[in-house]
Amino acid sequence: MTQEIMGVQASKGNVFADLGLDNSDELLVKAELARKISNIITQQQMTQAEAAKLLEIDQPKISALINGQLAGFSIMRLFRFLNAFDQDVEMVIDTGFTGELCLPLEADRLLHQRS
Repeated sequence: MTQEIMGVQASKGNVFADLGLDNSDELLVKAELARKISNIITQQQMTQAEAAKLLEIDQPKISALINGQLAGFSIMRLFRFLNAFDQDVEMVIDTGFTGELCLPLEADRLLHQRS
């Protein structure tokens, strides 16, 4: 068996852009929001059924969300889910915008939560 060694390339901060996917910025934001929601569900030791009831969706949608299947979820819908968990979501718009959208790896840097 012949093995081919592939080179490793560092990410530029958005794995979706690195993969050449359309709407990579949106995909990154949705992934970070879903990660945050999943972490809250875990921290609160909720079952998927309990989370589904709180978010007023069915359990398979919770499973999809936790597993990163986010095609059926808009960013605004994910914001509403965070609000249902008593999380404040704040969008920050920088007036020094250079024309290039640059999103951080951690959603906490983009979305500030108030305790």
